[in-house]
Amino acid sequence: MNQSQHVKPHVIEALLLMLSIIAIISYSIIKLESVPHIPILISITLLIVYGTLKKVPYKTMEQSMVHSVSSSIGAIYIFLLIGVLISSWLIGGTIPTLLYIGLSIVSASFFYAIVFIITSIIGTAIGSSLTTVATIGVAMLGVASSIEASLVITAGAIVSGAFFGDKMSPLSDTTNLAASVVRVDLFTHIKNMMYTTIPAFILSLIGYALLSPSVQEIDTALISNYKETLLATNLIHWYSVLPLIVLIVCTLFKAPSLVTLAISAISGIVLAYFHSTIPLNELFSILYNGFSMETGVAAIDSLLSRGGMNSMLFTIILIVLSLSMGGLLFALGIIQALLEALQNQLKSVGSVITGAAFTAIAINLTIGEQYLSLLLTGEAFKDKFKQLKLHPKNLARTIEDAGTVINPLVPWSVCGLFIASTLNVSVLDYLPFAFFCLLSPVMTILFGWLNITITKETH
Repeated sequence: MNQSQHVKPHVIEALLLMLSIIAIISYSIIKLESVPHIPILISITLLIVYGTLKKVPYKTMEQSMVHSVSSSIGAIYIFLLIGVLISSWLIGGTIPTLLYIGLSIVSASFFYAIVFIITSIIGTAIGSSLTTVATIGVAMLGVASSIEASLVITAGAIVSGAFFGDKMSPLSDTTNLAASVVRVDLFTHIKNMMYTTIPAFILSLIGYALLSPSVQEIDTALISNYKETLLATNLIHWYSVLPLIVLIVCTLFKAPSLVTLAISAISGIVLAYFHSTIPLNELFSILYNGFSMETGVAAIDSLLSRGGMNSMLFTIILIVLSLSMGGLLFALGIIQALLEALQNQLKSVGSVITGAAFTAIAINLTIGEQYLSLLLTGEAFKDKFKQLKLHPKNLARTIEDAGTVINPLVPWSVCGLFIASTLNVSVLDYLPFAFFCLLSPVMTILFGWLNITITKETH
């Protein structure tokens, strides 16, 4: 039993508790259409009752929750800064200009495929899925509404592209984390991921191309009206894309995420003063409460009225609750008991890769935390992969294919909540159309069973 584990439950106990928690959360969100906060709070209460019955001091359980939350405080700061970034990119004209460019080059015949490619490129360039969704993603969703394309399919394409970038970019936190957890070279890891990622990318691209609306369905008059409305805001300027360039440059120079977001946000604020002088008290209000625009065109107003720190509070509260629950699940030994039972059943290469993939998926489903799905699965399966003489890069690829890209598909996860609130499209609505995220774990499991591109240790 490790230091953070204070109970060693029987596997049946652990399984019943885990199934109860999944049932409570799933029923509340899917059937009752509740926000995730309350069912997670109920689950935390259930775990505290269980811990009390097992004679674990309340103080110990409280400390496990606090420790779990404090370990991810950096993510909370990033969310707050992304709220500020969106506001600054709106007042600086970056998002409106990207929206205008999108309206100018849009092709209805391959619209969803274009969205997927653009978000994949930007996601790879900046290494952040959530920043991609909050900036380029918002602009692409605006283009979709202007040509009356499906918002849920567009959201699925945005999420797929953003998480392709998050998975394959050498600048991505998750890519670096997966490589470091199993101790393989970063670029060896990225090269190895291409075997499963490229087929998933191509299949997704074909799917989006086939689903794209026909040319006849595009309303050119509506697009012209939206473009004229955007120009009338005085926010559309060639230099308004500079904050995006600043974001990419800072990322290339490997500046810390907080510094990168802050500099990009400041550049947006500076640009705002080229359009009009904003009183300081009004600027602070916009950065906290978000930007609001009244053009008389409802679709444009809804796209340009968003952002601010305040918009992130819903997500941040949920992160705190989810991580608290995760801390309790570990302190009470529930996760450990289930992992131990699972590993005893895995004998072949295919079963071990499948087990690791399903573990990463299960951690995303129960805890809703992307980084933990990589860390815990990587640590749990290191020895098992070694026993079968499998190179560690196989494990790194598996946890990325089934950990990184699954988080946005979980309604109560950190990424799922952020995306749903940013794009105003629920996770369950866009989930069937997030093709790349759905195909990635399928590919890694299939390649494992067929023994394709599986590298053995040479010593």
